[in-house]
Amino acid sequence: MRIVVAAVAGVMMLTACGSEPSTGGPGGGGSTSSGPTSSAPGGGGSLDGRSFLSVSVTEDGKPKELAPKTRIGLRFADGNVHAETGCNQVGGEVSTAGGKLTIDVLGGTEMGCDTPRQEQQYWVEQLLKDRPTWKLDADTLTLTRGTTTVVLKDRKVVQPDKVLDGTRWSLETVVEGGDTEWHLVGSEKAHLTISGERITGFTGCNDFQGVVATTGNQLTFSDLVSTQKACAGDDGKLEKAFVTTLKGQVTYTIEANRLQLRAADGNGLDLTAR
Repeated sequence: MRIVVAAVAGVMMLTACGSEPSTGGPGGGGSTSSGPTSSAPGGGGSLDGRSFLSVSVTEDGKPKELAPKTRIGLRFADGNVHAETGCNQVGGEVSTAGGKLTIDVLGGTEMGCDTPRQEQQYWVEQLLKDRPTWKLDADTLTLTRGTTTVVLKDRKVVQPDKVLDGTRWSLETVVEGGDTEWHLVGSEKAHLTISGERITGFTGCNDFQGVVATTGNQLTFSDLVSTQKACAGDDGKLEKAFVTTLKGQVTYTIEANRLQLRAADGNGLDLTAR
């Protein structure tokens, strides 16, 4: 179980992803009889291990406008589905039997969002709770609930993986021990850029630079130096977590515009290309 802690306007909130209901509107879950490996009637292939992003949404035959700069995303892995709503991420155990997505308990992060994105989150949660039918045709996944249709494409088609080198990566969440995640308002001001054997960036309080060696999916950081501004409160907490990860060796993975850095003890950073 992964615990997610989000700091919003100075308030710390704790939620267990997949174990507590989210704060969306009413709706029922369903029993999980099988993982996402079945083929829907009229469509072939497995959903397991795949990620999709929305390319069109219609209601009552008319296009539905999503919140600015957002997409609906679905990622299927190990019998679970994780949904990007444009606000928070939600998910739970999923069954694809009978051509329907049946999700057992929607839980997720609880970060504050503006009204359009918050309303969109409720809309996506309700869509998933209503057990929409699904059809997979090569790289296209179609969900249907009543007069609502959501068409999604494989994430690698819509949003190819960013390259590590030369991309500016902004902090999204800090991961502690592999089980706890936290996000502070303004975390994205911390960032890093790797250019060959050099790393530069900002901890949220101080500028820094150093040396990095890349071997396969491993990064080894050394000789980090930074400016010496005193960092208190959230800025100090953010800098400590950021710098702790950039010591020694970490494993990195890139999916679309997201970079994950993980140390051997499970601590790490999740960053986004901006």
